[in-house]
Parts: sequence; structure tokens; C-alpha cells
Amino acid sequence: MDLQDEFVKKMIEEIIPIHKFLGLELLHIEKDFVKVRVPFRPEVVGDIRSNRWHGGIITTVMDSVGGIVGGTHLSSIKDKMATIDIRVDFLSPAFGKAIIVEGRTLRLGSRIFVAQMKCYLEEDDEHETVAEGRAVYNFIRLNQQE
Repeated sequence: MDLQDEFVKKMIEEIIPIHKFLGLELLHIEKDFVKVRVPFRPEVVGDIRSNRWHGGIITTVMDSVGGIVGGTHLSSIKDKMATIDIRVDFLSPAFGKAIIVEGRTLRLGSRIFVAQMKCYLEEDDEHETVAEGRAVYNFIRLNQQE
């Protein structure tokens, strides 16, 4: 891992407050693809009767992953991204285990970026999908507007 990769990993895991709070771990990043892990802990539970992840937390992680994928297209630290819309479909419950969320680029336009995300439980060998989503981001390259 080179110095730039170490900086990106540190920024994603430690500098962004929500990522640090959730314990988000960057497993893999390359242009158009990101994979993260978020550990299970009591603060992410939405249904205390069954010890399941809160859907809003999963959605938050998916939004973050979409933003990280978009970040693989940034050309300057001055570039900006903001979520316009996110849709998440929950397909099966996420019981007391860490989750893995993968994100991929679907489309990169001149002002809009679209990402597709998938969430599954870490210890599920079959990678049964817990949730899948799609997010649209406003993507502004400031260095091209100068």
C-alpha cells in the first residue's frame, strides 16, 4: 500500500466521523469499485427482539459506500459530491453479524454520478443479499469550471 492509498484509507476510516463511529473498515478500493466491512455491535440494532441491524444504519453505510465509489472519480480535492436520492430494497434480515457492503459505478455523467450497492452478512458463504440499493449524487468537478 503506497502513501496515497494509506491516506485514503485513513481518511475514510478515521477522519469521517460517521465512519469512525460505525467502525467502517475499507477492504478494497479501485476505480469504480469499493468494498467495506462494518462490525456488528449493540448500537446498530433496530429490533431488540431479534438482534437485527437497523435499516437506517444499513442505508447510511450504503450511502457512504456510494460516495466512496464516486470519490474514485474525483480529480481534485476541491471537487464536490452530494447525495440527491437513494433507494434501498431490504431483501432479508441482517442478524447479529458484521456486514459487507460493495459499491460500483453505474453511470458517471458531467454533473451526476450513479452508484449501485449491495449488502450481505460477512460470514455468509453464499453472500445472500441483505439489501441492494442505488444512489444518485450531484458530482461537481470544480477544477473544470475555473
